[in-house]
Amino acid sequence: MELLPSVLTFSLLLPVALMVIGVLLPFLPKVQQARQWQGFLALSLAALLAAAIGLVLRGNSATGAATFISPWLAAPMLGGWLAVLVQLLGTLIGAFSSRYLQGEAGQQRYLAALAGVLAAVHLLLLADHWLVLIAAWALVGVALQHLLCFYPDRPFAQLAAFKKRLADRLADALLIAAAALAWWAVGSGSLSALWTHLAQDGASAALQFSAVCLVLAVVLRTALLPVHGWLIQVMEAPTPVSALLHAGVVNLGGYVLIRFSPLLEHAPAARWLLVAFGLGTAILAGLVMLTRISIKVRLAWSTVAQMGFMVLECGLGLYTLAALHLIGHSLYKAHTFLSASTAVQHTRIQALHDARTPTPLSLLLAPVLAATGVFAVLALFRDAAWPWWWSLLLALAWAPLLWLPQASDQTLRQTLRHYAAGVVMVVGLTALAMLAHAIPLGTVDRPDTATGVIALLGMVCLHGWLVALQLWPAALARSRRWSYAGLYLDESYTRLALWLWPTRWAPASHERHSSRSNGAIRAKA
Repeated sequence: MELLPSVLTFSLLLPVALMVIGVLLPFLPKVQQARQWQGFLALSLAALLAAAIGLVLRGNSATGAATFISPWLAAPMLGGWLAVLVQLLGTLIGAFSSRYLQGEAGQQRYLAALAGVLAAVHLLLLADHWLVLIAAWALVGVALQHLLCFYPDRPFAQLAAFKKRLADRLADALLIAAAALAWWAVGSGSLSALWTHLAQDGASAALQFSAVCLVLAVVLRTALLPVHGWLIQVMEAPTPVSALLHAGVVNLGGYVLIRFSPLLEHAPAARWLLVAFGLGTAILAGLVMLTRISIKVRLAWSTVAQMGFMVLECGLGLYTLAALHLIGHSLYKAHTFLSASTAVQHTRIQALHDARTPTPLSLLLAPVLAATGVFAVLALFRDAAWPWWWSLLLALAWAPLLWLPQASDQTLRQTLRHYAAGVVMVVGLTALAMLAHAIPLGTVDRPDTATGVIALLGMVCLHGWLVALQLWPAALARSRRWSYAGLYLDESYTRLALWLWPTRWAPASHERHSSRSNGAIRAKA
C-alpha cells in the first residue's frame, strides 16, 4: 500500500515524459522515417497504458476525486478519463498519419509537433497552478501551429493559422489577467488553494472579474463566435490534423470550464456570458451547418455548434453532461474525420441535402415527439435529479432526429414508421445519458433555473425561425442569408487579421504568380 502513491505519481507523469521523448525522436541521427513512426507508435502505446493505469489507481486511491502530485500538479478524475481518451486518439491519429503522409516532405516536423501537442495536453490535464495551466495551453497552441501550417505554400492555410494565433495570444493575455486577479485575492497561484478560499470566503469582486476573464479566454480558445472562422478555414491542413484539432484540442476549453466550476458558481456574470456565447454560437452555427455541401466544412461547422452547446451546458451548471458531451464528441469527430474520404459520395451528399429541408409539419411535430420520449424515460428514473427545463432542451436538441425531408414521397405508413423510429432513438439516447451519469467523473452539477429558462427560450426561437423559413422563404430571404452566413462575423475578424498582417500572405503568392507569368511571356517573346 505504501508503494501505491509512488506508482500512481509515476503513471501520471509518464505520458508527459514519453511524449517529450517523441518530440526528440525525429531528430535522432541516422534513423529512417519508417523507424521514427514505429518508435512514436511504441511510445504512444506505452503512454496509453500508463494513462490507463493512472486512471485505475486514481479511482482506487483514498484521496477520491483529486490526487495531488505536487503543489503544482494534481489529477482529478475527469483529467484521468481525458488523458486516456487523448492518448488513444493520438495513437490512432499517429497510425493513420504514418500511412496518410507517405511520400510527403516535412514528416519529421509533423511527428515532433504531434508528440508536442500530446505532451502539452497531458500537462494541462495535470495542472493545479495558474502558471502550469497557462504555459501548457500556450504550448498546445504553439505545437499545433506547425501542424496547421504543414503546407506552408498555401496562403489561406497561413491566414487561418494567423487568425488562430491572434485569438490565442489574446486568450493568453486574458488568462494571465485572470491568474493575476485570483493570485492577488487568494495569495497563492494554486488552484486547490483557490477552491478552499471560495468554500470558506466566497468570491470577491476580484475573483468574479477573474472568472469573466477566464470565460472570455475559453471563448477565444474554443472557436466560438465571433472568432470561429479559423476553425472552418484550417481544412487545408492534412485530414489527421483536422481530426486531432476537432476531436481533442478544441475540446480543452470545456475541460477548463469544468475544472473551474467552483469559481463559476460564485460568478453569475461569468455564467451568463457562457450562456450568451454558447447559445448564440450553437444557434448560428447550427443554421450555417444546414447549408453546407462539403463534408469537411459541414463537420467543422458542426464542431463550432457542438462547442457552443458544451459551453452552454457549463453555463447552466450541468457539468456532468458537459463532460459526457466532451467525451462523446471527441470520439465521434475522430471517427468521422478519419473516415471522411469514404463519405464523399454523390448519394450521401444528396441525402444530406434532402435532410436539410424538413417540412414545416415535421419541424412542429419533432419537438413534441422528442419531448414525449424524454419524459417517458424520466418517468422510469424518478430519483434522477434532472431539471425539467433541461429535459425540454434535450428534446429540442434531439428533435432533428425526427425531421422528415421535403423531398420525401413516403406513404402515411412509412411516415409513421419514421416518427416511431425517431422516438425510439430519442428514448435510447436519453436512457444512455441517464445511465452515463453513474460514471465516476468527479463532477458535481449545480443547475441554475434562470439561465436554463433563457436557454430554453433561445432554442424555441430557433425552431420557430426554422418553421418561418420554410413557410415564408421569399419574405425572409435577406435575413436567411444573414443568419446562414453567421451574421458575417468572421468577415470582420478576417479584415482585422489582414489589417494586422497586411503583406505576408497574399502579396507574396501574387508576386510568385506574377514572376512566373512574366517569365513565360519573356520566353515566348
